[in-house]
Amino acid sequence: MDDALSRRQLFQVIGAAPAIAAVTVESAAAQPHTREPYHHKVFDDQQWRSVRVLCDLIIPADEHSGSAGQAGAPEFIDDWLDFRKQEDGNDDLAAQILGGLAWLDRESARLFGKSFADAAPAQQTQILDRIAWPERAAPQDRHAAVFFSKLRDLTAGGFFSSKPGVADLPYLGNVAVAEWKGCDSEVWAKIEERMKNGYKGVGGEAKPWV
Repeated sequence: MDDALSRRQLFQVIGAAPAIAAVTVESAAAQPHTREPYHHKVFDDQQWRSVRVLCDLIIPADEHSGSAGQAGAPEFIDDWLDFRKQEDGNDDLAAQILGGLAWLDRESARLFGKSFADAAPAQQTQILDRIAWPERAAPQDRHAAVFFSKLRDLTAGGFFSSKPGVADLPYLGNVAVAEWKGCDSEVWAKIEERMKNGYKGVGGEAKPWV
């Protein structure tokens, strides 16, 4: 089965799932990222440069793993925007992301006389610091803050379901365990204490420890 088909099938499954689950699972559709050169579908060349810069600023490389860009998050974002356009029959999500990228370029040109991707790292972070926390953003920056929050979610989803991102968690699924020692004693003690004081069930009612 080719990558495009498997990616589309996964997106269809994701589209029926809750949004919170989707942000983690959906980015697996962009894997693998390095088998052949990737040709972006939604972004033009300038936007593609900006997205790659942003992904690496959001999740930079460290001693544990590479950056979000190296993990393929930009490819995932492009794939996801293209898929949502086809499934939703509109460009709403793409328009939000592309509009945010345009805002970054305008602000960078106004402040520094160059595009966001061409600005110095300190200049890039100077702009992003204004929109990184929506509740702190100035009124004129709030639309950009909403854009950045969405892009950050997509970047995290793309990274943490990639092979290096999963290893960075660390995710212990699908790994043979030689000896099962049960729940950690400190964790279980906290669970037991809370349950003794009653816990809220699905209906919100308090249930005593049994």
